Amino acid sequence: MTHSVTYRVYYEDTDAGGIMYHGNFINFCERARTEFIGALGMTNYDLKENNCMAVVRHIEADYRSTAFLEDYLRIETKLLEIKNSSFILEQTIFRDEDTLFVMKVVLVCINDKMRPVRIPEMLKNILG
Repeated sequence: MTHSVTYRVYYEDTDAGGIMYHGNFINFCERARTEFIGALGMTNYDLKENNCMAVVRHIEADYRSTAFLEDYLRIETKLLEIKNSSFILEQTIFRDEDTLFVMKVVLVCINDKMRPVRIPEMLKNILG
């Protein structure tokens, strides 16, 4: 499953020269992951009610080009792998057809005691 969402680069996302701050690429991906979960028909609250908070365990980020003020960026989120308590997503940020950023992120389900738990069956079923 691949999910796509578009965001515009606002002034607050850039430095004085109108170049998007590198950390905001990760922020845009975070927003896109929330939309990805929403497209599955769930919310982060639904996950929490099923004893799972999906937290970032590991990120591999490849910055290929920059983004600028007023750019429209498309973020594609794709599921790569599901394990017992974690899943791996690939997120790519495009400006038109140019790839600006690629990130692989490992998300782990944890409980309210901050311990890893199995991915809830309802999420596993929706993911794949």
